[in-house]
Amino acid sequence: MSARDQNLVEINFDGIVGPSHNYAGLSLGNIASASHKDNTSFPRAAALQGVAKMRSNMELGLAQGFLLPLPRPNQAFLQDLAVDATSDRALLAAAWSASSMWTANAATVSPAPDTADGRCHLTPANLVTMPHRSQEWRDTQAQLKIAFGDVRHFAVHDAVPLSFGDEGAANHMRLCERHDATGVEVFVYGRQGGKFPARQHEQASRAVARMHGLDPKRCVFIEQNPEAIEAGAFHNDVVAVANETVLFTHERAFADRHDAYEAILAAFPQLQVVEVRNDCVSLEEAIRTYLFNAQLVTLPGDDPGSGAGMALVVPSECRESKAVWSWCERMLASNGPIRQVIPVDVRQSMANGGGPACLRLRVVADPATVDPRFLLDDVKAQRIEAVVAEMWPERIEPDDVGSEALAKAVIEAREALLGVLSLDELA
Repeated sequence: MSARDQNLVEINFDGIVGPSHNYAGLSLGNIASASHKDNTSFPRAAALQGVAKMRSNMELGLAQGFLLPLPRPNQAFLQDLAVDATSDRALLAAAWSASSMWTANAATVSPAPDTADGRCHLTPANLVTMPHRSQEWRDTQAQLKIAFGDVRHFAVHDAVPLSFGDEGAANHMRLCERHDATGVEVFVYGRQGGKFPARQHEQASRAVARMHGLDPKRCVFIEQNPEAIEAGAFHNDVVAVANETVLFTHERAFADRHDAYEAILAAFPQLQVVEVRNDCVSLEEAIRTYLFNAQLVTLPGDDPGSGAGMALVVPSECRESKAVWSWCERMLASNGPIRQVIPVDVRQSMANGGGPACLRLRVVADPATVDPRFLLDDVKAQRIEAVVAEMWPERIEPDDVGSEALAKAVIEAREALLGVLSLDELA
């Protein structure tokens, strides 16, 4: 079956916030994470906020999927590093990290219309720059191989070799006239040598493009602005997001904005750039509120490719910022391609440095080809909410991380969730 014969739609796969969600401040360059280090976390509230966001998107008519928390604490990680009570506390916290909730870093995805073999290709991110995330990819890959296990329609690769850092879809954008049409894929990478590490290596991006069988003429490679990285935009999706024909971006997202726009236009002449100038919303304010770490989505029922039905799902922090919300109101009044701005409450995730876009992996596919256990509906949402409400810890204090009592509770909570979703093979 070719891509043209399938009912290809964009499905957002959100990460369910795991029961070990805590604020250990492990992510260098992530200002929100660092500023909330050692705060009390609220895993139950975090997970319920995430499910509420998924429900909100379903109410908009969008296809919604989910990915499960990875096994935590990661006993293999602790054993491999011989971690004990005398070890660096950051190593212990790394084994407990619930960072897989940010599925924008789970993989890079190239839909079937873009690839040489007409299948959707997924490459899990190696996340090698940060120790607490570098342990994720094999467990993530195992989950992807179940969710997208039909090899007639999907190819799930190994991660890029660890010599080159790859952070997945957070540094990847796709432009197209409509989701089921052939697109142009934009890869954004950083240069090393700044105050904070540039997590996406150019060679990792180029390797992913080759593994996915992409047409080189329909790939664009752009350098992220070092100023943005130093300001806390550790991933490109903190300063830019794309959907169909629209690139929504901060003025200072790219190292050379004019060259970036020209390169994209040369590959995709239909491009519409919605740019936020720094004198309207500063780079620092954009990063603080995560204006660009938003879900830019096409609402069903509108003329495909027209851009008339786009909505921007933003963190509620954007409404609370006078500069950001004033810009959003002016943008809506201009009758441009983005017609709605929808705030959502994901404060528990935001405090650890992840907004609405961090929480989701975009996959263009026919829902009929995806393992249905990973597709959300009202019944599954109720089951998830019930387990979370009963078994997710209400709060975690910094000193709780590493305790036997919390480990037992976290493991039992995850196993209960797998059971109600009939995904016990992930135990």
